[in-house]
Amino acid sequence: MRILHHLPLSPFARKVRLVLAEKRLPFELKLERTWERRPEYLAMNPAGTVPTLVEENGLVVPHSNAICEYLDEAYPDISMIGRTLAERAEIRAVTAWFDERFATEVSRNLLYEKVMKPAAKRGAPDPSRIRDGYAALRAHLGHIGFLAERRKYLAGANLSLADFAAAAHLSALDFIGDIDWSVNPAAREWYARIKSRPAFRPLLNDRVSGFTPPPHYADLDF
Repeated sequence: MRILHHLPLSPFARKVRLVLAEKRLPFELKLERTWERRPEYLAMNPAGTVPTLVEENGLVVPHSNAICEYLDEAYPDISMIGRTLAERAEIRAVTAWFDERFATEVSRNLLYEKVMKPAAKRGAPDPSRIRDGYAALRAHLGHIGFLAERRKYLAGANLSLADFAAAAHLSALDFIGDIDWSVNPAAREWYARIKSRPAFRPLLNDRVSGFTPPPHYADLDF
């Protein structure tokens, strides 16, 4: 069986889970507490991050972007990175926005401080970083709304990796109740469409010790 090493609230692992599910590729999840720095895991992924994919033939692919590119090349029937050069360039650009800028300004200030840091016993959350994260989140919701008002999906006319990258970050934040969806109706409408896809259902069933998601988290009509 194909195995994905993950953490439930890792946006990068969630992105890969969405791609695997959208491509209808069966896989088994294996929880990896990255802060434990297991030698067996570090041998597969020296960075010690999640996700890491282990294929049925033993091939090991670490890092979410490498995994998604690999999956799109190995299983091209359902493309997540576009067909034309222009499509692929735009999808990669929008994906990078979320995996780099959104991750730095929002996810690291909210998810890391509130979830990962306490789990790894690295001290109390930093209130100033949390404030910065909330301020950046509001601005990023505006950017998502801007794109959603002008395109069917974030990177163009078709569902792509860019939508799943954004939705992966937002779903993890939504799980811990950090998103006020009333801030931007266009962003909310786009997220509701992504959230309603069959590939998203396993994420909506996730549960994490110490956290109770808000009632709307699993509600498709929120």
